[in-house]
Amino acid sequence: MEDTFKSGFVAVVGRPNVGKSTLINHIIKQKVSIVSDKAQTTRNRILCIHTDDECQIVFLDTPGIHKPHHKLGEFMDEAAYQSLQDIDAVLFLISGNEKKGPGDLFVLDKLKSTKVPVFLVINKTDLMSREEILHKITEYNALYDFAQIIPISALTGDNVDAVVGELKKILPEGPKYFPDDMITDQPERLLAAEIVREKLFQCLRDEVPHSIAVYVEEMKNRGHNKVYIRVTVYVERDSQKRIVIGKNGTILKEVGRLARQEIEHVLGSSVFLDIWVKVKKDWRNKPSALSEFGYKNE
Repeated sequence: MEDTFKSGFVAVVGRPNVGKSTLINHIIKQKVSIVSDKAQTTRNRILCIHTDDECQIVFLDTPGIHKPHHKLGEFMDEAAYQSLQDIDAVLFLISGNEKKGPGDLFVLDKLKSTKVPVFLVINKTDLMSREEILHKITEYNALYDFAQIIPISALTGDNVDAVVGELKKILPEGPKYFPDDMITDQPERLLAAEIVREKLFQCLRDEVPHSIAVYVEEMKNRGHNKVYIRVTVYVERDSQKRIVIGKNGTILKEVGRLARQEIEHVLGSSVFLDIWVKVKKDWRNKPSALSEFGYKNE
């Protein structure tokens, strides 16, 4: 008897900065979601697709669920909640090396109404002892009837294969929803914008990144394997614009250098990256600006 092919949709949820994007990037074996050490890096719901000979798993990388402080935060939470509809399983990620906090309990409470299997993924085991891992398993076992508890390190890849293995056991028989070589539903323009935003996170060490939106105004082929990309970085105040540009343009030049290298790797083309910085006051609280920058919940 021939083995049946399985497929399904899996939401990856958790409070901000627990390693959701790092885990998915490791499973996909390519960077699709941007990663930083700052919370709330992911803003949109992103489809990330793992395909092998036995199954196709469509992961929904969601923004971290949190109590919002502005319209952008409300959008991010709504994107995460929408991901809990019409799915086959949930991966609930926690930072194993941190104490259980109100943020984790807040997410867990939201999961209690879901009817699909919920897997607890204890991340950052590379920073934990065996005793600490066992204690965390016992602690969370008392809170919820998880389908399985899987300790991993998304950073080192330790036991990440077990996540895919456990999901294969419960996914239904189904078709391939996407071609074998497709790893995300994100268009190239959005990937380019997200890479620029990631490099801004890396180069800026204060609260400014959360006030930043990145929008690709123009992206076109100029022949001979060359791509021109014009990007606008929006901030909320004039003082933030000065910080983003840096003294004598040093910050923006470094962001441009790092982003161009990675975009060239993703596109497989030579890239001319043209970055501008503009002020759009209080854009995170303006629905029109959120919509313009692509933050729309269907």
